Amino acid sequence: MTMMDFFGKSQGVWFIQRTVHNFDTSADESGESNVIIDVLTRDDPRVLEVCQQQNIAPDKVSGGASFMWQDNLDNTTPNQNYAAILIDIPDPTNPKTGKFLRNRGYVEGIPVIGVYNFADDGVLTIETEYETNQGQERCWFINDHFRVRVMTVQMINGVKQMAYCSERRCVSDSILEKMVEQNRLRLSANGSSVALK
Repeated sequence: MTMMDFFGKSQGVWFIQRTVHNFDTSADESGESNVIIDVLTRDDPRVLEVCQQQNIAPDKVSGGASFMWQDNLDNTTPNQNYAAILIDIPDPTNPKTGKFLRNRGYVEGIPVIGVYNFADDGVLTIETEYETNQGQERCWFINDHFRVRVMTVQMINGVKQMAYCSERRCVSDSILEKMVEQNRLRLSANGSSVALK
């Protein structure tokens, strides 16, 4: 698994159910939302803009992804205050590891550079240093349409926040129709084999 493989597998709309534990406040950020993920090529203007902002040569980049969040499953316009562009800079000697540029961080809304690695079982671990926090995120696919993310945010005096997210792909009507048809064909083939016995 490479980061661009991961972006490709993540492309689409995901429904997120999250549980958040804040250790320094009583604020509850648990809830439901959507994330919309699009893969970006290395020559996409948004990729080039982030490279320019962070003084990175575009030839070191393999591509990127755009992330946009919605408050719920409504067809409302995604909230641009929570949009982000991630750019992949793979390690030339080991494509399972590398760095990524982000035009705005998840924990603090500033440009950040993080490091990542994929374990042999496909689990992605991301470490991000912010000005006053350190974030760690792990993400893995249970299957092509369901994935899990766990995150921690830590300050000098200890853990500030932990979160668990289960994410389910929102399947389009055309994909859903294909899935239904595949199941019909599978059931009719199984029915035929049963009838022959």
